[in-house]
Amino acid sequence: MADQVKNQIGKYILIGTSLIITILIFVFPLASASEFSFRGNFGKGHSFVNYTWLIHQEGFLPHLLLSLQLAILASAINLLLMVPTAVIANLKFPKWRPVLDFICILPLIIPVVSLAIGAQVAMPKSLQNSQFELPFFFVIIALPFTYRALDIALTSVELKTLVEASRNLGANWVLTIIRVIIPSIRSGITGALFLAFALAIGEFTLTSLLHWDTFPTWTVNASQENILGAIALSVFSFAGAIAILMFVSLIANRRASNSNLKIEEVSE
Repeated sequence: MADQVKNQIGKYILIGTSLIITILIFVFPLASASEFSFRGNFGKGHSFVNYTWLIHQEGFLPHLLLSLQLAILASAINLLLMVPTAVIANLKFPKWRPVLDFICILPLIIPVVSLAIGAQVAMPKSLQNSQFELPFFFVIIALPFTYRALDIALTSVELKTLVEASRNLGANWVLTIIRVIIPSIRSGITGALFLAFALAIGEFTLTSLLHWDTFPTWTVNASQENILGAIALSVFSFAGAIAILMFVSLIANRRASNSNLKIEEVSE
């Protein structure tokens, strides 16, 4: 009985400490920045003047749409590349998983300057002269995070049993991945998608090193003219990314619930 009480107390202490740290590190700064972004001219009163200034800045919408386009493309490439790779590594070559882990960690070790200059030279010239080279760099940067999310999801399911059952029923590898494996690791795919999208839409260092203008680089130039506008710009970028990710999550959850309903109707 005493051990249970101690465990409960330790659990509540851990939860309370985590909440306090979250509030101090995340909630308070975000709330303060949001309040500051709504201040009026010369910091007096509250209004939407900083956000109207932001929207009317030249290049706001084109750079925002470009960053969204590049982030969506990078997320799609990442999933098309990493989902089959993670599945094959876990299913066929489990002994090579440590090697794959090491390869995916390399973007955290290699300096960004070396990655930008070296990898750009290795790309085809048609890509070197286009901003569509950026999604491939975004994919490389996101590898340590997206692979780990997919690997954890794959190790949490009976992957070999699912694949054998699907193959015994006559499905080929493509159908097995699309109709069996992907629904089973939907949470990992959603997490990998979120991470890839967030890293791609907010990447500044690579973009500036490669001399391309996207929304993050545009924000740096635009924010130099207005301090309050810069804070509004930061809050807008954060809130916009959260809103997009929540929208994608809602779509994924709806599709998952619809597929579950269809399975229940068939089973009945």
